[in-house]
Amino acid sequence: MSKDNSAETKKKRRRRWGDRAEGRRLRTLSPMSRVAVYIMPNRTGALNYIRDTIDVSEIEKYIKQKKAEGLRNFNFMHIIVGAYVRCVSQMPALNRFIAGREVFARNNIEVALTIKKEMTLESPDTVIKIDVPADATSDDVYRILSDEIENYRNDPGGSFDKTAKILSKMPGLVMAFAMRLIRFADYFGWLPRKLTKLSPFHASMFITSMGSLGIPTIFHHLYDLGNCPVFISFGAKERKLQVNAEGQIEKKETIDFTVTMDERICDGYYFARALKKMRFILRDPWQLESPPEEVFEDID
Repeated sequence: MSKDNSAETKKKRRRRWGDRAEGRRLRTLSPMSRVAVYIMPNRTGALNYIRDTIDVSEIEKYIKQKKAEGLRNFNFMHIIVGAYVRCVSQMPALNRFIAGREVFARNNIEVALTIKKEMTLESPDTVIKIDVPADATSDDVYRILSDEIENYRNDPGGSFDKTAKILSKMPGLVMAFAMRLIRFADYFGWLPRKLTKLSPFHASMFITSMGSLGIPTIFHHLYDLGNCPVFISFGAKERKLQVNAEGQIEKKETIDFTVTMDERICDGYYFARALKKMRFILRDPWQLESPPEEVFEDID
């Protein structure tokens, strides 16, 4: 891995044959990584699942601090998005995706989020998508997400909802044909960047909060459409009995979260290290106060 600001890296990032609008094809993968996309051609057959629990005592202190600084809507969502982006900045293979049975490094870190328009049973879900720089701090994540939510409120329906509404008005056979056409174009990388920027199914990571609904987390599926390789879901805050470092049992406030991952983007050891890194950040969220010392670029 090389530093993002090196002249050699900038030269490599020029678009070459086989690259796509949203990412560049990786040409120096191990033979196993190259073969894996043919052994497991479908995303649903390449999924791994993991559940973890985080002690939120330090997170609660950090959220209280950020709210005192004026970030009144700051919450766990901003921290977990910031932690994942920080992991990507240090371990860029997390930001790969599979398309056309090739492995690509995504050019941007794009996060899709499911939100309810209003907290009522009748209110439908909607999806927003943010582009987060690799060197983002927690304040940057808060600003970017807040701006996107504000834009959605100023433009009710949003671009994604408007596109879905157009598709929903098509007769069933026409919609099925349109979706087959989209999948075909996506396989060969022919979808325009304007469309993949809009699509929540073309993202680095999809995240949803079950906690905002007051229920436990779930293992969420990955979508067959698009190329999003990671889905994170987290639940409501709970009180659990845990054994501390002195061997004593104490009651802790915790949050469970789950990760569904396309294992073809990186090997298990790499992803395990990434999860340990993420846990390390969540235990000490003050690390997100400043940008990383360096941002690493994926292999060629």
